[in-house]
Amino acid sequence: MKRDAVDKRATTTAGPKVAVQPSAEHAALALREAAAVMAPLARWLLRSGVSYPAFAEMLKPVFLEAARGELAQSGAAVTQSALSVLSGVHRKDVRTLATAPPLAHAAPRPSLPSQVFTKWLTDARYRGPDGQPRALPRNGGGRSFEALCRTLSSDVHPRTVLDELLRLGLVQVDDDRVAVLANSFLPVAQLDEITSLVSANVADHIAAAVSNLTTDAPKSLEQSVFADGLTADSVALLHHTARDLWQKAFETLVTQAQQRVELDAEPGGEMRMRFGVYFFSEPAATPAATVATNAAAKHTPTKAKPKRRRTATSRRTP
Repeated sequence: MKRDAVDKRATTTAGPKVAVQPSAEHAALALREAAAVMAPLARWLLRSGVSYPAFAEMLKPVFLEAARGELAQSGAAVTQSALSVLSGVHRKDVRTLATAPPLAHAAPRPSLPSQVFTKWLTDARYRGPDGQPRALPRNGGGRSFEALCRTLSSDVHPRTVLDELLRLGLVQVDDDRVAVLANSFLPVAQLDEITSLVSANVADHIAAAVSNLTTDAPKSLEQSVFADGLTADSVALLHHTARDLWQKAFETLVTQAQQRVELDAEPGGEMRMRFGVYFFSEPAATPAATVATNAAAKHTPTKAKPKRRRTATSRRTP
């Protein structure tokens, strides 16, 4: 009988070389900052009815899959012992989880209604002189809703796509013409799809930061602008400006991405990308932030010093 089973799921894949090595200093630094990253996630979990024990149990396969990938990428044998040592998960749990299906964490492909709606918003053929999406004839050739759907799929009937967009409250039908009611695809009625999109966005943001911090790969774009000492009116103004900038970037990048997808269809491109933005504001000194910082540093909370107002730009890429 074999003393140590080999994990057959692991495959060696080419990837960037890891630029940091495990050490007490790196571990302490990572734990300190992970506490800050986890604070908003913990609030979401608690509001969703997820307790700490349930979350901790869910982390076991997450750590094992991460360890499996690290071992495979380095060319090391992916055994249950190696997985247990690297991840810290007990051997008994490693054996139990070894027979479980791999985690399905790949970013979901946008649904056909999402693709149709995005193309409608961004393709110049379906926008009027004012830049707004045109109201389209429901059926027919040329510039119609039916033709728009057919450019993306011939497998799903345009009526099915229209029914879904109507259900989500994104379009309306008036006198056999279909018109847009919203300027972005965020189906409020579908919590499952929304949370999947949010998790994919956040996961890729963190993945970009982790790659920048720990590998010798070309640095990914991962920057932000920070300012404090602001009034609520100033924050609202900046938020409005950020939305305007995002709309311009969205239209430019979606157009280029669609062109590249068409060009890369024949050679069969295997890469994926994601570009996104966010804007968040809150009172500068929140109890949650103070607790998270002190818990991470294992210090007793002390009276906060007067804060200096500042504006800063994070630059983690050349």
